[in-house]
Amino acid sequence: MVSAMYASYPSLRDRSVLISGGATGIGAAFVEHFARQGAKVAFLDRDEAGAQALLATLEDVTHAPHFLPCDVTDLAALQRAIDAARKQIGPIAVLVNNAANDARHGLDDIDAAAFERNVAVNLRHQIFATQAVIPDMHGLGGGSIICLGSTGWMKKNAGYPLYAMAKAAIHGFVNGMARELGQQRIRINALVPGWVITEKQRTLWLDAEGEAEIARVQCMPGYLMADDLARMALFLGADDSRMCTGQDFIVDGGWV
Repeated sequence: MVSAMYASYPSLRDRSVLISGGATGIGAAFVEHFARQGAKVAFLDRDEAGAQALLATLEDVTHAPHFLPCDVTDLAALQRAIDAARKQIGPIAVLVNNAANDARHGLDDIDAAAFERNVAVNLRHQIFATQAVIPDMHGLGGGSIICLGSTGWMKKNAGYPLYAMAKAAIHGFVNGMARELGQQRIRINALVPGWVITEKQRTLWLDAEGEAEIARVQCMPGYLMADDLARMALFLGADDSRMCTGQDFIVDGGWV
């Protein structure tokens, strides 16, 4: 939910923002918050019903967001979607690499195909989307790339070793690109969520045991929400963060 009590960022007005995995959950919060700051937003997702439901809540914004159906694991489709976004909103100034899948699995569940699928949805598209928008940002004189990481691997959580591996690799990618991109005034940072209580999390994993764990381990009381991540993304997309790059911005209520 967007509220007047939180910061507004004039530099985001009319700025072109591309978000992957934007139909539901954390991604939907990114779409809403950037759109309500006056940005020109395009978002990619496979969930057309979720996307249309989101768009119905944003009919009053200055620039109606553009939904582009896309499976980000299909690199050719990803490139086509980015090209289409560019035609709709202009050269990409802010990229939010958000799409992911934290489906539970164990080591015994992994075969070569499962490995490739996990890397494709949790890591590979971030790299290739970044590659695709660099010329836009270079032409604009700078930009911001926000790569969604995870605290899951930092906490040594069990139940998703490939997801943890892929998310840890994102931090390496961010650090490995920061200087090269920085010379072009392009910022790249990892936005690192804790346990964000989305509808998916409520349905699948938030039970009495989970409630107790939050109360025991998270420093700040209450639930971490998608809006909390979106507000940090706004800062990272705005000129206010002009000298912030190669960093992990952890938003987890003090869990790690």
